[in-house]
Amino acid sequence: MKDIKIIVATHKKYEMPKEDIFIPVQVGSQGKEPLGYQKDNEGKNISSKNPYYCELTGIYWTWKNLEAEYIGLVHYRRYFARSKLFDKNKFDKIITRKKLEKVLEKTDIILPKKRKYYIETIYSHYKHTMYIEPLDEAGKIIKEKYTKYYNEFEKLKKRRSAHMFNMFIMKKEYFDEYCKWLFPILFELEKRIDPKNYNDFHARYLGRISERLLDVWINTNKLKYKELDVVYMGKTNFARKVISVINAKITGKKYEKSF
Repeated sequence: MKDIKIIVATHKKYEMPKEDIFIPVQVGSQGKEPLGYQKDNEGKNISSKNPYYCELTGIYWTWKNLEAEYIGLVHYRRYFARSKLFDKNKFDKIITRKKLEKVLEKTDIILPKKRKYYIETIYSHYKHTMYIEPLDEAGKIIKEKYTKYYNEFEKLKKRRSAHMFNMFIMKKEYFDEYCKWLFPILFELEKRIDPKNYNDFHARYLGRISERLLDVWINTNKLKYKELDVVYMGKTNFARKVISVINAKITGKKYEKSF
């Protein structure tokens, strides 16, 4: 049996999967009422940065405090799917230990199916919907300090798909290497561009930029991976999202809230 630990990032009480591979973690727990889950403000942590780093405070806590052969992150409303079966109970669609162990026999890294941006690139989509300055500054940091990754970063301006949501399952040694690379970039970016200059929604740019950087790290290191479908536990207003994407592209109006 493989030693697999997948944290479920959450900021609220929610129904959780029962299998022992899942560990619900209350992200941004510093100063908040306990939910009865593992809190991300114990041990070495950056829990207080959650308003800017989102689920990354859970990833950081996991990196510094959790040991396992395989480490992963999912969200309380978003999981890797076991299959495409249309089960009435969405929890029946979440990947099981048995299924996961079979997948991990053939790969060391699991990522969600790529999100496709049909009408624009990853970079232009970000520019239209968010403030582009932090993403550009992240590119400068990579060029200055992690030069071999800069070419892949520049490809964001041409690519129309990416692995999003900060979701993954990977061998611990890969996870450690990824975190050693990612967090110094984000900490430097936070120093250069204060999140407090933005409203609450746009102040979360550090978490959003990290989503774009995962593929930069994966592709530069030429790492092989297996993609799995994602199952959503809640409702998403896709119509409103499509309208907002088109509106942002045409008028330049930024997003002001999540969908």
